[in-house]
Amino acid sequence: MKIAILSRNARLYSTKRLIEAARLRGHSVRVLDPLRCYMRIAAGAFEIHCKGRVLQGFDAVIPRIGASITFYGTAVVRQFEMMGVYTPNGSDAILRARDKLRSLQLLASEGIGLPTTVFGDNPDDTVDLLAMLGESPHVIKLNEGAQGQGVLLAEKRAAAQGMIEAFRSLYANFIVQEFIREADGADLRCFVVGDQVVAAMQRRAPEGDFRANIHRGGSAHAVALSAQEIDTAVRAARVMGLGVAGVDLLRSARGPLVLEVNSSPGLEGIEDASGVDVAGAVVEYLTSMTSRPAPLARRPRKQR
Repeated sequence: MKIAILSRNARLYSTKRLIEAARLRGHSVRVLDPLRCYMRIAAGAFEIHCKGRVLQGFDAVIPRIGASITFYGTAVVRQFEMMGVYTPNGSDAILRARDKLRSLQLLASEGIGLPTTVFGDNPDDTVDLLAMLGESPHVIKLNEGAQGQGVLLAEKRAAAQGMIEAFRSLYANFIVQEFIREADGADLRCFVVGDQVVAAMQRRAPEGDFRANIHRGGSAHAVALSAQEIDTAVRAARVMGLGVAGVDLLRSARGPLVLEVNSSPGLEGIEDASGVDVAGAVVEYLTSMTSRPAPLARRPRKQR
């Protein structure tokens, strides 16, 4: 199998591990910087070039699209899709997951638990907006933030109003959520591949913070998930349309709550904490999906 990995940096841990896992299993791999890929689009004809060379013959593409290049990166993924190349995370699925508000709306429509969330635009509605959410503390999040960036905790309602005004003055899109106190500064990262959680870890926020992201100094260790937590993580990834996803959960008094579904989850923290070859699981999933025989075309019914 010939695999393309869309990544800005071939030296990143996640990219290196995917290369190693693919080559160990006898596959050919090429890392492509999505910003160096450019496209020709014509009626019924799609073509991609990179650094002056035509890209062709790929069986699968693994997107590692960062938040800062979402628009261009998903256009490249879409072009590969139009050329018939398999990807576990399609362009539309990446866009769904990248938009926090949209993803929460989709998850809620399927009855998946999540922190109560409010969203509004007009400053005149802020008081009623927070009343809809309930008592403070409140968590305020940029709609397209990543790795804990743009996430603030307002202990008092007045502080929440001040933060909301600050975000609005910057013309930023944001959501406001209830604070799940019983989570006690910890969350669960579930790495979903296909219809399985192949690895999981519990992340805990550093002293004085409430964000459990490892990139912000949080610690992590392997954790055993309940059947309900596994089911929630797999369902959340399926709703987003992602074959490979990092699903972040909170343990609450009313069951597991989805914080976020990540379409480009990092491998370093989860592999270190769990000891699982997550990169290998991703490559084996690609193999299973690309080796499936094409469905037989249905014969047209005879007219009577």
